[in-house]
Amino acid sequence: MNSEDTLIKQAVNGNEAAFEELVEKYKAYVFAIVLNFVSDRHQAENIAQEVFLQIYLSLPGYRFEGFKTWIGRIAVHKAIDWKRKQQRVTANERLADVENLNEAIVDCSLMPEDEVIGKDQMDRLRLMCDELPDKYRVVVEKHYFHDKSYQKIAREEGIAVKTVESRLYRARQMLKKQWKEGI
Repeated sequence: MNSEDTLIKQAVNGNEAAFEELVEKYKAYVFAIVLNFVSDRHQAENIAQEVFLQIYLSLPGYRFEGFKTWIGRIAVHKAIDWKRKQQRVTANERLADVENLNEAIVDCSLMPEDEVIGKDQMDRLRLMCDELPDKYRVVVEKHYFHDKSYQKIAREEGIAVKTVESRLYRARQMLKKQWKEGI
């Protein structure tokens, strides 16, 4: 039995010093794997800590079939999980932006008690749209003012659906900034 296997067995039996020695031996390896997936060093450090926590929790089930490969797989899985979570957060932020703009449009046009204010806000929103670069203005007008789907806009403009999504997202960001600045 080699010294690494001995350290693993000792760590499984609760020897903290043995686990710390394993961490010390593999921390650069784990960090390098995680950093390949995550460009932010601070986030990579946090994920590497999660990897070692997972290793500690999973160590009793380790089968002594290539420790370095085993921890490498754990590191890859943790990094991929983090990336997926980030993508979900980004997608949720985009959805929130769409909902906010839709609410602003609805608020501007459908509240009878605030009809005058609503008309002013809708006029302001239309003026702000006119200030957008053409490629953004066209997709905003078609989607929000003419109620066209992403697919229909893509066909009409001869662009990909993802391009429509991207342009709407960027347009919403520009409009949100203008709205907050009171332009």
